[in-house]
Amino acid sequence: MKKKELTTNQLIEAAFELFAEHGLEKTSLGMIASKVGITKPSIYYHFATKEELVGRTFDHIFKDHHFEKYFQTHSLTKENYRDTLYQGGLQMLPDGDKEHYALMRVLNEFMMLAERDELYRARITDMQQEFLNGFRALLIKGVELGIVSSQNVDYKAQILALVIDNISRCMMMKFALDYQEVWKETIDSVLRGAAQAK
Repeated sequence: MKKKELTTNQLIEAAFELFAEHGLEKTSLGMIASKVGITKPSIYYHFATKEELVGRTFDHIFKDHHFEKYFQTHSLTKENYRDTLYQGGLQMLPDGDKEHYALMRVLNEFMMLAERDELYRARITDMQQEFLNGFRALLIKGVELGIVSSQNVDYKAQILALVIDNISRCMMMKFALDYQEVWKETIDSVLRGAAQAK
């Protein structure tokens, strides 16, 4: 890896850590440069503006944040459907890992930025839509397997996405709930409809 690429990656990693600790607004280019061990003017060799560094950091930290990372829909069967849905959701939740919590804090920072910046609103909306589409595809597969009612599949997908998102936020705030049981009950309520329809 070339020295320029190495420093660019170091700047992105440093920005991520500082955004998680201090937030986007309070993190200065000087703080980022100091963390990497270069001068502030040297950052401009890599990034024209702080906004460019923020954008590249967003791209870097969310490049692997895709629905397929958590749910393998191609291997679903009637027998493993419920457990796959349950385990996939648990994998999406912060697990006490410091980096996962940092990722969630930075995501929240970008959510606040999206309130006033159309570019980030569009990017986060696209990311959320991908997860909604993923849950919808998962539920359609459940319909095909005969274990999810075909009624209101879109609403059920939205419920799954909203619940997992809110569980993540509550966990970050260290709000004491039995998150695994909440997720399990959410899944059971989605599957219950098929049993009642028979």
